[in-house]
Amino acid sequence: MATDISPTARALRAMEILQARPGATAGELAAGLGVTERAARRYVEILREAGIPVESTRGPYGGYRLGRGTRLPPVVFTEPEALGLVMAVLDGHPAAADPDDLIGTALSKVIRALPDSVGRQAAALRAHASAAHDRDAARTDPATTSALVAAVAARRRVLVVYRSDAGREWEAEVDPWAVVVRHGRWYLLCHSHRANAIRTYRIDRIRAIEVTAHEFEPPRDLDPVAALEENLGVGWEYPTRVVFAAPLAEVAPWVRPPMGRLEAAGDGCVLSGSTSNPAMYAQEWLARLPFAFRVEGGPELRAAVATVAARFAAAF
Repeated sequence: MATDISPTARALRAMEILQARPGATAGELAAGLGVTERAARRYVEILREAGIPVESTRGPYGGYRLGRGTRLPPVVFTEPEALGLVMAVLDGHPAAADPDDLIGTALSKVIRALPDSVGRQAAALRAHASAAHDRDAARTDPATTSALVAAVAARRRVLVVYRSDAGREWEAEVDPWAVVVRHGRWYLLCHSHRANAIRTYRIDRIRAIEVTAHEFEPPRDLDPVAALEENLGVGWEYPTRVVFAAPLAEVAPWVRPPMGRLEAAGDGCVLSGSTSNPAMYAQEWLARLPFAFRVEGGPELRAAVATVAARFAAAF
């Protein structure tokens, strides 16, 4: 059942489990260590013999927990963990290959703190792996994101200054319900008091934030990811309404949430929403759909589609 791991390493792993899961039972500890319950109790005793206070309680809700004031050892990565971390950072932030980049600097510190053998492998991966830069990537300010997360946790209303994709800027007073990461982009899911509606703001477009003293209560049973998906195409400057002759089941797989809400209409379906960039909506979204459609609104989207149609017509 157990793999070839030293007793010291397994005792340190037991300590990590108790740090992450205070009150873990002997069975849970054994499962995490890959040993029997009897062996798990022995590792608890090893920790106690080393002077680490591990408290235990009996009964149906009993378990083990670290005592107050416990000083934990430095974090130690295995080689697969270290390489996986470097790969994840480069995948999500290609600029981290540059040691002068903000995330690159942090990654350098992590690599220098690794044991020599593991650190050499991680440094080699970082030095010789190449990451393509995503032209659509959005770099989100860590300080802004941290401030929003703190406001979400404290349930404090915030004032944000937001700039849309079209360059229009405005101030909004919002209740920050959640920070959500979707396809590499960071969003603020919130209730806007200005619009009296749910809004989704890309955090990389938030220019300023001020936390107020006003408290709020988020909706019960909030599913942040589902709510974000449902509201990505709502609340922008220019309305959109596109009618398809094809049935809903055929069109739905081609429609992304930011394009709006797709609903059945007779034998076809209707896509209703809004956008801050009609040209992008027409060129990058509608133009790739393999269905005939008719744009019923708004005028900005109709004009953008007409421009795309004229460009394609001129190619013949």
